[in-house]
Amino acid sequence: MQLRALANHQVPAIGLGCMNLNHAYGQAPLEDDAIALLHRAFELGVRHFDTAALYGFGGNETLVGKALKPLRKELFLASKCGMTGVDGKRVIDGRPETLQVTIDAALKRLQTDHIDLYYLHRWDKQVPIEDSVGAMARMVEQGKVGALGLSEVSATTLHRAHAEHPIAAVQTEYSLWSRNAEIAVLEACKELGAAFVAFSPLARGFLSGGVDDPDALEAKDIRRNMPRFQQPAFAANKALLVQLQKLAEEAGCSSGQLALQWLLNQGEHILPIPGTRSVQHMEENIQAAGLKLNESVLQAAGDLINQQSIYGARYPDATLAEIDTEDFV
Repeated sequence: MQLRALANHQVPAIGLGCMNLNHAYGQAPLEDDAIALLHRAFELGVRHFDTAALYGFGGNETLVGKALKPLRKELFLASKCGMTGVDGKRVIDGRPETLQVTIDAALKRLQTDHIDLYYLHRWDKQVPIEDSVGAMARMVEQGKVGALGLSEVSATTLHRAHAEHPIAAVQTEYSLWSRNAEIAVLEACKELGAAFVAFSPLARGFLSGGVDDPDALEAKDIRRNMPRFQQPAFAANKALLVQLQKLAEEAGCSSGQLALQWLLNQGEHILPIPGTRSVQHMEENIQAAGLKLNESVLQAAGDLINQQSIYGARYPDATLAEIDTEDFV
């Protein structure tokens, strides 16, 4: 895979988001299967692994730590703080004292003495961003963290944070059907020399054809509460996907590979981190980095599926109120 810059490291362009191995998408796979997938990712050249304290309420970090401890010196490890599970509920808490407890617990679960890139998972709007980032800066001074990142923030918040301590990366949803980053954050990252890490680059499985019937999703699958996966929006979006699949077939690739290539083509500072529970899908995703698609095909994909053509918001209203990302008027 081609290499791209991330927090003073050179890593393969496509990383692995680890969340869905035990969080948010219904019944988790068996631990042995999840560990086998993580090992296979490494064999295929993945070096950038992304987790968070929230995922599985600590369980995902524990899984990643167990699987990757023998390989730790050869990989780039990212995790997040500021949003955790408390008494079985998701809580956003960016107070400095909370963040310090979170990093110490994360290091123990991950079985490492440092995390290469540590994000503030959500900006706690009750706490000045400077206070949260200032606390994280002390983690860097202590050698517990290599570099700092932010997730789901606006360009204005990014600049405020960067003035407190250099921000090496911003992680936000970005794909053909989620273009909010194009409003300001992509350009702000470029100006500051920060990487942009794109989560859900395959639209939570939609762009790869992984969701045929949203009513068939498991009861605890977060997509059930997302407007784009609810009718009648889903049916309208599915019609767009059928056209994308035809375009991809004509180009000699899958719709997921076309979506990833489109994303990589939007800027050299963009690093997608698709997640999956399927080794086959993971192999397909990684192969996307080596494709050479005609610019006209990528342009056609972007013209077909975009913020104007897609139906439904990317999050329910309650979640949209929690994030700081710019939104289209």
